[in-house]
Amino acid sequence: MSLEVCPHCGAEVLRNAKVCPECGSDEQTGWSDSASAENLDLPEENFDYDKFVKDEFGSKSPKPNHISWFWWMVALLVLAGMLFLWFK
Repeated sequence: MSLEVCPHCGAEVLRNAKVCPECGSDEQTGWSDSASAENLDLPEENFDYDKFVKDEFGSKSPKPNHISWFWWMVALLVLAGMLFLWFK
C-alpha cells in the first residue's frame, strides 16, 4: 500500500485513490498526474548542467594534493638523523 501526497492539502492518500479523504480534491479540481509530478522537485527542461557545476563547485580546477618540497626535505633529514643514530 503506497502513499502519495495530496497536491492541495498535503494529506497522505493512497496511490490509486479517486479523491482526497481530507479535502475532497479530485480529477476535476486539480487531482491529476501533472499535479502529482509538480511535487517531485525535478530540474527544468532547460537545465544547464555545466552552469550548475560551475556555480556549485567554482570555476577553478582543484589543486593536486602533492606534498611540497619542504616536507620532503624534512622527512629526508629526519630519516638521515635516524640512520645516523642507528649506525653510530
